[in-house]
Amino acid sequence: MTLAAYAVTTASSRGRRFAESPPTWRDEFQRDRDRVIHSSAFRRLEYKTQVFVNHEGDMFRTRLTHSLEVTQIARTVARALGVNEDLTEAITLAHDLGHTPFGHAGQAALNDAMRPFGGFEHNLHSLRVVDQLEARYAAFDGLNLMFETREGILKHCRPDKARELGAVAERFLSGQQATVEAQIANVADEIAYNHHDIDDGLRSGILSFDAIAGHPVFGQALADCRAVTPNLTGKRLIYTAIRSMLGLFANDLIAASRARLATAGCASTADVRALPHAVVALSPDVQEHHLSLKRLLHRELYSDPRVREFTNAGARTVDDLFARYTEEPGLLPPERRPPPGADEAARARAVADYIAGMTDRFAIAEHRRLVGHDYWPDGRAAH
Repeated sequence: MTLAAYAVTTASSRGRRFAESPPTWRDEFQRDRDRVIHSSAFRRLEYKTQVFVNHEGDMFRTRLTHSLEVTQIARTVARALGVNEDLTEAITLAHDLGHTPFGHAGQAALNDAMRPFGGFEHNLHSLRVVDQLEARYAAFDGLNLMFETREGILKHCRPDKARELGAVAERFLSGQQATVEAQIANVADEIAYNHHDIDDGLRSGILSFDAIAGHPVFGQALADCRAVTPNLTGKRLIYTAIRSMLGLFANDLIAASRARLATAGCASTADVRALPHAVVALSPDVQEHHLSLKRLLHRELYSDPRVREFTNAGARTVDDLFARYTEEPGLLPPERRPPPGADEAARARAVADYIAGMTDRFAIAEHRRLVGHDYWPDGRAAH
């Protein structure tokens, strides 16, 4: 496949932090993808919460299946726009490597605990994982990924953190845009969230069919499905409608982004970076539908007391673990302990690194071992 002029290529890349011999049968971004897949952090995503704590049921999404669904959408869009699919895939597979156990509730708890020491943000921690914490290679810490893969993992970054990180976060200080590949990963993440959370919400019984059927786009998808197959009901109707709606969003993203790229006349990645706005985005009308779906899910699913009961239990688990490990760093595995003489901030960061790498079930087991009880309603997450 011939790539568009604005696509990132190995030849145009800013390369790796540590020089390595080139791969024999893969290009450099395929190597990045493979390194992410073989990382310990990637495997642990299988047991990290998306919306529903992993123990609540085997059929709900996890951070791993979320990452795979984001990648599936992103590769389709990357191919349609003529950009680097392998770079796009590497970014999407790695984008959640820094997520804590218990989803956003775990991140919020860890951020509160780390607030005196610069806070905690899973997006920044994903970069920390691939740059420092993975310990698989003799010559360097981390995975030594290509510059554009590392840059794409940073979906957002505060100015103070950007100054600390240097070149990989430079665009957050200069006002430049991300590569097309990174922009695709960002929007694919948002689209995947909405669609699979509708599926999981309906499966759980917390999100009502009537609530989501009242949304104009999902309602239209249902009507289209019934027009073609009038007798379709139950799960097959829901799956077909979600798939139809996902196709609408993906097709709109491709068409709207193609139009912006054509208008901008970008002849290089540098041209993309210099634009005053992102080129990969939904059309205004479909973007409003996307935002209204997010609002509906927050109102009808994420804020439901039954969901909050579990997320609050996860947050309290993280709080307790942080307190125990901070009080007694010797409880950490020897290879994860802060070095002798480390200051308070370094000790706290070592604790945060360890907790962030936990799966839901390991965090629950550690909490029970160190604290002696858990917060899970009716013991449903206690196995």
